[in-house]
Amino acid sequence: MPPRRAVPPPGQRDRQGPPGSPPQGFRQPGNRPVPPPGREPDLITHHAHNGTDDFGRDPYDDGYDDAAFNEFADDVEPQDELDEDGKKVLTPAQRKKRRWKIIRRVAYAFVGLFFVVPAIAFVITYFLVDVPTPESIKSLQNQPITYYDASNQVMGRELPPGGDRQLLKPGEVPEVVKHAVYSAEDATFETNSGFDVTGILRAVFNQVTGGQGGGSTISQQYIKQATQNDAPTLTRKWTELAKSFKMNNQQSKEEIITSYLNIVYFGRGANGIQAAAKAYFNKDAKDLNASEASLLAGLIQGPGRSENQPYAQKRWAYVMDQMVANKWLRADERATFQYPTPIAKNANKEQNSGKLTYQVQQRIKDELAAKGYDENKLFSSGAKIYTTIDPAAQDAAEKATADGMKGQTDENLLNALVAVDPKTGGVLAYYGGPELVKDANGKDQIGQDRANQARNPGSSVKAFDLTAFLKMGKGLGETFDGSNNRVLGGRTVRNAGDSASCGKDCTVAKAMEISANTVFYDMVLNVTKPSRVAEAAKEAGVKVAPEGKSVLYTDDNNISLGGGGTAVTPEDMAAAYASFASGGTYHEQHFVAKLTNNQDEVEFDQNNIKTNPAFADDASKSQQIAGNVTEALVPVIDHSKLKCPSGHECAGKTGTQQYTAKAGDPSSYNDRNAQTWMVGYTPSVSAAVWVGGDGNKPLHDPKNKPIFGATIAGPTWQNFMNLYLKGKPAEKFDKVQAIGKDVNDVTTTQSKPSETPSVTTTPTTPESSESTEPSETETSTSRSGRPTRPGPGETPTFPLGNTGGGGVAQPPGAGPG
Repeated sequence: MPPRRAVPPPGQRDRQGPPGSPPQGFRQPGNRPVPPPGREPDLITHHAHNGTDDFGRDPYDDGYDDAAFNEFADDVEPQDELDEDGKKVLTPAQRKKRRWKIIRRVAYAFVGLFFVVPAIAFVITYFLVDVPTPESIKSLQNQPITYYDASNQVMGRELPPGGDRQLLKPGEVPEVVKHAVYSAEDATFETNSGFDVTGILRAVFNQVTGGQGGGSTISQQYIKQATQNDAPTLTRKWTELAKSFKMNNQQSKEEIITSYLNIVYFGRGANGIQAAAKAYFNKDAKDLNASEASLLAGLIQGPGRSENQPYAQKRWAYVMDQMVANKWLRADERATFQYPTPIAKNANKEQNSGKLTYQVQQRIKDELAAKGYDENKLFSSGAKIYTTIDPAAQDAAEKATADGMKGQTDENLLNALVAVDPKTGGVLAYYGGPELVKDANGKDQIGQDRANQARNPGSSVKAFDLTAFLKMGKGLGETFDGSNNRVLGGRTVRNAGDSASCGKDCTVAKAMEISANTVFYDMVLNVTKPSRVAEAAKEAGVKVAPEGKSVLYTDDNNISLGGGGTAVTPEDMAAAYASFASGGTYHEQHFVAKLTNNQDEVEFDQNNIKTNPAFADDASKSQQIAGNVTEALVPVIDHSKLKCPSGHECAGKTGTQQYTAKAGDPSSYNDRNAQTWMVGYTPSVSAAVWVGGDGNKPLHDPKNKPIFGATIAGPTWQNFMNLYLKGKPAEKFDKVQAIGKDVNDVTTTQSKPSETPSVTTTPTTPESSESTEPSETETSTSRSGRPTRPGPGETPTFPLGNTGGGGVAQPPGAGPG
């Protein structure tokens, strides 16, 4: 028997009768609905026979979808109503639900677009950008260069092209200044994260409505100025925000506000709060009160309007009120303050010693540039340059050179003086002529630095002749023919009159005292050779190209008398003689004793200055050579009618270079001189004085007579030494053992000068040796019996090569001053 049909659960209508019976109720045979196309009835094996029959389903159900009959059923939900466009008609509840669904999706998109995406982009930017640290922007914070003298007094300051700036360190900005700046620029600085959202929105509103005021925090302003980027682009603003946020995570608020106040511009050429305090109130930032700080803070937004009184007062009042509003200033205190009147513009010049001349400043810069510290480095570090200039020595130099020129009537006369400390090589005083001179049109212009121009040194070079001689083991007791008008190397060499001749057996010591040209020309020509003289001069401190401007020409023997192509600067002469004064120790001449940055960190000091035995590898041997030179130069002072400072031993040498006569010159010009010198020293100071003309000029004194080394240069040197050493402890030279033949063991008899000078083609008349005139002068030499001085119509020539000294000799250029 077939299985019994299952009884449907209560409440569920039997949808299908027994097999073969018609539908119950209204369903009639032949009216059975047609199943949907493409649908096949399930086979009995699909469910019942494979155990996958649905729970409660009739296993004999044919599986046809009876949805088509639902419209005739009383228990089926009605179909959705459609509008005329075929869309489902929603109930009010459905419409509300759909509306909120749309709003949620838009909100999600908004959040993603304006918060999530920017946040992700901000994080990426955060890790990509670099924050400008205070160290990284020091090159942008150019600060003045400050010069100090040897007593650590300010000599002067040099401002960078961008104006004044003086950096403070964290902790040096007073609270009252910070509060004033917060009030003016960013009241939430201490609490914000580098940017202020409300400030940004306020800035947007102001721009839309035409108002004023930005949304940048102090951190953002610092970034903008530190990076020198003020481009009105979204990219710049975006990275600025990221950098500002990152900087606040990496640096303290104290570091940020200090950096900001160091870089911001306040007007009047003042960069940074310290420079501004000086420019407006001539005081340090630490001494500003609330009123003064408010004025400066108010000018940050409009530094170009700093001299606009109404604007400045308006900004001051605003900042003061904001300080009260932010509880950084009490209202009763606010009422007591009045608008602070700034000092006159440019009235804040710092007091200084007045010793920083343009010439000294340039020599200092040249020296530092050679060491790798160019002007850019000095400005970027706010360099403090401690010089070797002694204010007392500088005063003495300026007074002595001025006194030496008093009463002189020759308008071609110029002078220079340089003093060097033998113990350190430091330049104590430097005078190269007047700073300002008149040009051809009567306008002021910078004068030339005569102390750094090379001139023929004349007989002052004989100290190097002697040094080369001593280095060969020869002594002051060696003798030469000191007669006048000797023919040496095919040239006739003459002395400066009878007083400069000392007969056939003239000791080197005596020859130095009277400056016998024939002895030293003979010595260099036949014993030392010119190259050894040049070497001795360089060992002493004469600097040739490329380090210096001096020229030691060795292609002829004129170097022995300091003529021809040999030319030395006054600075080099003072430095070279300092090597004798120091007892044979060479200290490189220099102007800078110490260099620091604005944080007082030392770059270098005098411990880095080159020092070594000058004339021999062995220090005692070098000292012995220098001591013998000093012994030979001591008698020269008295012979030149000069005197040492009271209580001080001194030594030195005068020098003169003759004028080269030109066609049409008066006969009196034949004995005129063009360059004169006096170089001398004590154990504590070496000084070189040059008095001469620009190039080849026939110089004369007020009596229209020739000048010599002991005419103006000598008294100027003596005056300087007396002024500088007055009141200083007495000093003497160390005694050393004689080298070679001792002069004390030699007995010589000075022969009477020959009545008839040696035969020359064009004999020259020796100058008179009046007691009122110096006894030494310089001459050139001539070939084949001719005098060395060119005759009428001849012009001096300068050789183009220098095989021994390094450098090309050129005639000194004429110029103002």
